[in-house]
Amino acid sequence: MKKGLVTVKEAASLFGVTVQTIRRWDKMGKLKAVRHPMNNYRLYRLIDIREIAEKI
Repeated sequence: MKKGLVTVKEAASLFGVTVQTIRRWDKMGKLKAVRHPMNNYRLYRLIDIREIAEKI
């Protein structure tokens, strides 16, 4: 994990939702993913996660 970034699985765990929900939120634009340059995995910024968690 890079500093300030979490994987899709870690993001799902933080929200208490499934990985599919996080991917759906990404597709809908609710939670924007940053792509890892080497493997193209989705990574999410902790700052974005905190902002959404405060709204919930």
